[in-house]
Amino acid sequence: MVSWGRVLVFLVGAVLAYYFFSSGNMALGVVAILVFYGLFLVVLKWHQRLDFNYQQLVLLRQFNLQETDRLHGRLKGFNGGNEFIDPAHPYTSDLDIFGDSSLFQLLNRAVSSIGKSRLAQWLQHAASINSIQQRQEAVQELTQQLNWLQTFLVLPRYYKQAAAPATEFIAWMRQHTDFYQRHAYMKLLIWVLPILTLAAVVAWFNGVSGYVPSFFLAVQYLLGYKFRAAREAYYENSMAMYEAVRSYTRQLQHLESHTFGSGLLRGLQSGLITERGKASVAVGRLSTIIDYFSWRLSTLMSFFLNTILMWDFIWMYRLEQWKQKHLAQLEQAVEVLAETETLASMACYQHAHPTYAIPQLSTQPFEFKAMALAHPLIFSVSPVTNDFGMAGIGQTIVVTGSNMSGKTTFLRTIGINMVLALMGAPACADKLILAPAQVYTAMRTVDNLAENTSSFYAELKRLRVLLELTEEEQPVFYLLDEILKGTNSRDRHQGAMALIRQLHKRNASGLISTHDLELGAMEEELAGSVHNYSFNSDIVGDEIIFDYKLQRGLCRSFNASKLMELMGIDMQGRG
Repeated sequence: MVSWGRVLVFLVGAVLAYYFFSSGNMALGVVAILVFYGLFLVVLKWHQRLDFNYQQLVLLRQFNLQETDRLHGRLKGFNGGNEFIDPAHPYTSDLDIFGDSSLFQLLNRAVSSIGKSRLAQWLQHAASINSIQQRQEAVQELTQQLNWLQTFLVLPRYYKQAAAPATEFIAWMRQHTDFYQRHAYMKLLIWVLPILTLAAVVAWFNGVSGYVPSFFLAVQYLLGYKFRAAREAYYENSMAMYEAVRSYTRQLQHLESHTFGSGLLRGLQSGLITERGKASVAVGRLSTIIDYFSWRLSTLMSFFLNTILMWDFIWMYRLEQWKQKHLAQLEQAVEVLAETETLASMACYQHAHPTYAIPQLSTQPFEFKAMALAHPLIFSVSPVTNDFGMAGIGQTIVVTGSNMSGKTTFLRTIGINMVLALMGAPACADKLILAPAQVYTAMRTVDNLAENTSSFYAELKRLRVLLELTEEEQPVFYLLDEILKGTNSRDRHQGAMALIRQLHKRNASGLISTHDLELGAMEEELAGSVHNYSFNSDIVGDEIIFDYKLQRGLCRSFNASKLMELMGIDMQGRG
């Protein structure tokens, strides 16, 4: 409807202007053009505002449909943060933090590069106790303010986000936007030359020689040609961030206008207002400067603007002036937005899972006590849960079990919930108490043909890194699955036992899963420090039944023979 109003305003203005001009009333014709042009701009702005509001409703619906997909485990269409995958990281590859069917897909609601990058950082590095507690408080507050929360996360979806992180643009601004420091004389020319050129053109229309305007036009053209590389660099780097900067402006306005209760959110908000004003205003000015840069996109307009008005040079100058006043504000604003988007993602996750536990932090070394612990990436109406507890330095839990019984998944369940807890997010449990520690895993070691590395050697390198970590002061919580599986049984038993003895003497504790019952003897050798747990299965006819429940003691039921038989292998040797 409003779009038809724009057409109507244009047509009425055109008809009136034509009528007045054809009647010889030039003054009223000019007035009609100016009035209806102004009215057209008002209607245009109104239409843009209505369209933006409509698109926000469409995006909000899409956002909530995605929340439903996450609840049902339909993660395939979500960003997996593949750019953050690092096989050498202490735990992310083994615990499915990034990639397909990953924790990143389950948690991330950010669309901006800064928000995704900050979430990845929090998933990769445990926070301090104070930071964890502050984040928990902030997440709890945001969870209770769903309308504000969803609006904040939906606002940037209207804009095309830059692929490159904002930090690259800020670094470019710091290092390369010094054109007018190196060419100070251009500060005068950008104001004088356009005035002289326009005056010469007007004089030419009034009978003055055309050589004068030609001279000034030639000077402008030559200056533009001489500095074309600088002009293109300013333009391309700025335009790459245009949509993102507009998005930041909207989010900053939404953030600045709200009242928060938690200390962390109040602190983030206070960083947006300095002696130079609000960050949203400063970033909005940057958006305007970049927008004016874009006027050069039209070839005809670019020729007119840059050959007569030195358009690019003027906005290069404005960009440098903006940098001197507001670049630090942009840098601070990017940090605030990145952190707030990450907290908002965690708040949506908590809102989607209101029964998940807010982890309690313990000062007892290596305490991990969980009730109804489950894996957040196993989606089931009635998930299997386990209670588990351990504490103390030099503790090793040996988990034995038959094939497919759940021992490896249990190790991953502990690890991924520790990652959630140590970033400040809720854990998939009814209750969780844990002491902060560096999580370290060795589960998915594979061979590398390019490096001529066998899977066994890759695992040894992984274990060496673990030993090096335990030589440092930080506590290390390890999760090792089927260690030394690439060698013969005798060496495997001896090596695993030696590793447990070595870790027992260091600032480390953790869990080791294995098929080897011989490791169970370590419970007697290191009494009080090594404890046996197991997962078991039952064979009923041709069916293997798993309950996936953790039990005390060594596993006494094995199913490898039955599994091979079910796959068609004649275990009786009948041929």
